[in-house]
Amino acid sequence: MNAYIRGMDALSRVFGYVASALVLAICLISAGNASIRYTFHMSSNAWLEIQWYLFSATVFFGAPLLVTLNEHVRVDVIYGGRSGRTKAIIDLLGFIFFYMPVCAVMVWASVRFVEQSWLEHEMSNNAGGLLRWPVKALIPAGFGLLILQGIAEIFKRIGYLRGVYNMDTHYERPLQ
Repeated sequence: MNAYIRGMDALSRVFGYVASALVLAICLISAGNASIRYTFHMSSNAWLEIQWYLFSATVFFGAPLLVTLNEHVRVDVIYGGRSGRTKAIIDLLGFIFFYMPVCAVMVWASVRFVEQSWLEHEMSNNAGGLLRWPVKALIPAGFGLLILQGIAEIFKRIGYLRGVYNMDTHYERPLQ
């Protein structure tokens, strides 16, 4: 259990670093595209599309790291001000009954969507646009990573409740 937790947390961190690098790539592509467009009066839809493809990858690759860091969304009315044990129970139930089923449904529902796009060699409708299946493939891949991290988080909560895993249950309520 602990080996899986360490391995999955490490994998989520790697994908988190990739997501961070993609943010820089998006900024550089955006700046380069704007510079070329205004300097040379030329552009390509591919440059615009690659930005949102990379943004999609940033979201899907960065999400498991947020779960790893315990920075995911919660309902403060239920969660805030509770003991560590109660927070762990709430998290465990949330992961089992909400998080995992939603992620599983998203993987299941999106695989056919990606497969059809790949088989049809679906292209963007924009002139000079890109293939669509790679960005669509980020959906099941991203939710698959979330499932793998969700299993690690379930293991963490079970370990914490059994007293064999030390977990930080501190949750800082976001400023509103």
